[in-house]
Amino acid sequence: MNQTPLSSILMVLASTVIGSFGAVFLKLGAGPLKNGLRHILNWKLVAGLVLFVGSSVPFVMALRHGELSVLYPMASLTNVWTLGWSKLFFNESITRGKVGALAMILLGLVCIGVGGR
Repeated sequence: MNQTPLSSILMVLASTVIGSFGAVFLKLGAGPLKNGLRHILNWKLVAGLVLFVGSSVPFVMALRHGELSVLYPMASLTNVWTLGWSKLFFNESITRGKVGALAMILLGLVCIGVGGR
């Protein structure tokens, strides 16, 4: 494989967004568990699991035609989306450390993208 097609890159991006929403729903679904494990099958927790598993479908489809060394690191974008959702939905703080870590993730992705050409 010489190049990773744009369609594969877009499928991985979609996968990261879906997976990040999976994390949001897992957190939402984890709340009722403080009342006991009998609440393990609440709809938010199940939705989180479905989204996490569902995020692998476009990812696997993308791997069929793209380079693993380009696409797999893009999965780290899930962390970028999750930070935004955690601020938006849970009002969690965005610290300098989190921003620094995300900057390193994005810089790594740029380096991989440039190195793949």
